[in-house]
Amino acid sequence: MDTQHNKHLDEDLSLKLFVVLSRSLQSIKKRVEDDIKSFGLNPTEFAVLELLYNKGDQPIQKIGEKVLIASSSITYVVDKLENKKLLERKPCPKDRRITYAAITKEGTELMNGIFPKHKDAINQICSGLDLNEKKHMIEQLKKLGYYAKGVED
Repeated sequence: MDTQHNKHLDEDLSLKLFVVLSRSLQSIKKRVEDDIKSFGLNPTEFAVLELLYNKGDQPIQKIGEKVLIASSSITYVVDKLENKKLLERKPCPKDRRITYAAITKEGTELMNGIFPKHKDAINQICSGLDLNEKKHMIEQLKKLGYYAKGVED
């Protein structure tokens, strides 16, 4: 095969990969968001609660980068969760300029009830792949993501 043909084939496959990956992600996100909404939370609220539930208290200023939401939205989401009594603000004892978000007893009880169901729902969503396919796909998608950022393995 000539080089020009291979270049076109490579470009066509790259475009198809992008489209298939985008559609797959949309479908998966929709199913996950539907699952989260069934618990009376929106995806952003759930992401913040999940972070605090699994990683403990977090500086409010750092939450955005960990759950991939705009820093301008953080205060609003923290306020909503605080009003629902699912988290509370705590001043940092070492630096008064820093305020932490901490999950409350009510928030922990809620997550104890819904997190196992959420994990199960995600497992069901991904059940079209077997164990080895999941491992392989994780490796491939990491490789793609690193390369897209300009970082090679």
